Formats: sequence, C-alpha cells, structure tokens
Amino acid sequence: MLIPKLDLTGLKCPMPALQTRKALKSLTPGDRLEVHCTDPLSVIDIPNLVRETGDSVEITERAERRIVFVIKKGGGPVPLEDRFSLRSWCPYIK
Repeated sequence: MLIPKLDLTGLKCPMPALQTRKALKSLTPGDRLEVHCTDPLSVIDIPNLVRETGDSVEITERAERRIVFVIKKGGGPVPLEDRFSLRSWCPYIK
C-alpha cells in the first residue's frame, strides 16, 4: 500500500501542524501519512497534535535538517481529561 506523503519543508510553526491536521481529516482509521518537515518545532507540535487527535506516530526520523513522521490514523480524538491526565506521564500515579 502506498503511503501518501505530505511535504511541508520550508514551512514554519504553526503551518506544519495545521497542514498535518487538515491532511489527517481526509484519512480513515488505519491509514498512514508520511509528513516531511524542516521546522525544528515540529518535533513538539506534530506529536502533540497526534496525541490530541487520537492518532499515533509510528516512526520519527531525523536526517540533516529534515524531520520525517509516519502517522497512523486512529479512531478519533482522545477525551480532554485523558490528554492532560497526570496518569499519562507520571508513573507514580495509578
């Protein structure tokens, strides 16, 4: 299966995240999207976006100035209380 590629090289924050969000809306659960960025902030913005939308980053790759994400479309957005729950990042809270 051919994975669609989104070339966002040269775009600065917040455009890579906004364009990725727009592209993910057209996918169905289980589809993948390959995103190419050069903005260093995309290593923060894209994973945060993916967490909000309920999707997942399968591969992150850095080469020279290019950052590549392979994102798998999930089933839908994660509830707000789960996104920002202490349980999601603190191992001491059960």
